Order: sequence, then C-alpha cells, then structure tokens
Amino acid sequence: MPFVPVSIPSPPISSFTLGPVTIHIYALCIMAGIVVATLMTNRRLTRRGAEPWVVIDIALLAVPLALIVARFYHVFTHSSYYFRAGAQWWNPFERDAIWNIWDGGIAIFGALIGGAVGAWLGCRWTGIRFWSFADALAPGLLLAQAIGRFGNWFNHELFGQPTDLPWGLEISSDNPAFPPGLAEGTLFHPTFLYEVVWNTLGVVVLLWAGKRFVLQWGRLFGLYLVWYGAGRIVWESIRIDPSDIILGIRTNVWAAILAVALGVVIVIVQGRRHPSLEPSVYVQGRGPRGAVQSQNTDDFVDVSEPPALDVDAAGATSTAAAK
Repeated sequence: MPFVPVSIPSPPISSFTLGPVTIHIYALCIMAGIVVATLMTNRRLTRRGAEPWVVIDIALLAVPLALIVARFYHVFTHSSYYFRAGAQWWNPFERDAIWNIWDGGIAIFGALIGGAVGAWLGCRWTGIRFWSFADALAPGLLLAQAIGRFGNWFNHELFGQPTDLPWGLEISSDNPAFPPGLAEGTLFHPTFLYEVVWNTLGVVVLLWAGKRFVLQWGRLFGLYLVWYGAGRIVWESIRIDPSDIILGIRTNVWAAILAVALGVVIVIVQGRRHPSLEPSVYVQGRGPRGAVQSQNTDDFVDVSEPPALDVDAAGATSTAAAK
C-alpha cells in the first residue's frame, strides 16, 4: 500500500529569522489561536446584541493574565524539571529558565484560570454578563487550543509513548526529550494531533449543542470543560514528557478531572438557577455605549443622537400652549 503514510515527520524548523528578529512558530500558533478565538467570540456576542468588538476590551485584560498564569502554572506543575540540581532557572540565556516562554511551556489550565480572572474583570468593565461571554467564547477557545497544539509539533515536544501505528510521530534521537534506551527511529504517539482532532470535533459539538438546546448562563462553557477535560485525561495519560506526580497520577490529569467535574457542576447548577433564557448579554442597568436601558426591561434605546423633531406635533403643542 504505497500511498499509506508510515509515519508523521516532525517539522525541520521551529523558528525563522526576519533580520535581527527570531520568529518562533510556537508563538505564531498561539497568536493565531488568540485571533481566531477573538473573531469567533466577537461574532457570537454581537449576534446576541453586544456592541461590536467589545470582546477586545475584555481581551485586553484576559489575554495577558492568561499567558502569565499559564507560564507560572506550567513551572509549578513541572517544578522537578525547572528546580532540579544544576538547573539555572534564573538564567535568561538557559533553555530551562522559567521565563523562556518561546521554548514552550505554557499550560492551558493555567491559561483558563488567568483568563477567567481577566475576563471577569473585563466583563465588569464593559457590563457584559460573564456567563454570556464564557458561552460565546467556548467554541472559539476550543478551536484556538487546536491551533495552538501545532506549536508543540514544531517544537518536537509533548509526544506520547512509543507506537508502531502508521501515524507514529518521528522524533530525532538527539532530541533532549527522546527517552534513553530506545532505538533510533522509534515512533511515538502524536498526542498533539489527537488533541487537534478531538478539539476540532468538539467545536462542532459545541456549536450544534448551543443551537439545539440553547445553552446559556454558562452551560455551554460547562460543556466545553467536560469535553476538553475528558479528552485531556486520555492524551495526558499517554504523554511521556516530565511532569510532577500526585498519588501516581500526572498533575495535568488531576486538573483535567477537576475540569470535567467543574463543567458538570456548572451545567447542573446553572440549569437549576436559571431555567429561562438570558434577557440580555448585558447586566441589568448596562448596555452598549450610546444606549440606555428602559425602565423595568432589558431593552436598550440608542441615545447617541437626539431624536428627530416631529414638526407637526411640535406645532400643535405650541398652538395648544398659546390657547
């Protein structure tokens, strides 16, 4: 069967230069994911009545906090690597320095924690309901994670156990992550690809479920946590990169289990607390800039321009007043 691939090659490069600047493809994948998630979230929010591009105001807080906490989370859950004997974690010129984010090493669970805090602050700032934003974000976030996983492929990292399957991933034997004692040419499970496929399928499921069951008040985001967490439990369990272990289980497996549990709680609790649909993506008393909320309703009236004067009505009023 000459047309069936026997393995998946690793990319020959992980970066390129533009003049004096080195561009890391890992970073480009992360940035591409952020852009895609922003565009999808903007479209989903504006279709529900939010001001166009209000998502940018929220992202200004959410994205930086997500990246910062993602890095600290990764370092914390891989402390045995960064703080091992002889490691120069403090040296900015060493690969194992804790701030060398361009060499990989940001954790999605840390990004979710930091991003959630930033998004909550951004929603308070803009008046958008936090759960409305979370539901609008969920499909785009999952797609962004799929795109970001290609960065691990370019970095030749986070692969799984050895395999003889036809889609095994090629890893050079001189790669620092190549397990000692294995023969050159050993293939590994392409866990990046498994997660790309799982997350992309999850985007379809979330979009379908959001329309079919009208999941609001954070329930679509809860479904996202269940879907992503369930897949991550499997992919993380077969990875062989260094990780701290708690009770015989990798820390990120524990995090994925907690994500599933939290997602289930959100779906159940929010479904019971809010059986009806959200009246608006804005909290009570807030709305798009240039609009005010009608009394006792969640409708907004545009007051950015003065209303047109009805000449006939004005004339009749003046005549009546003269009489």
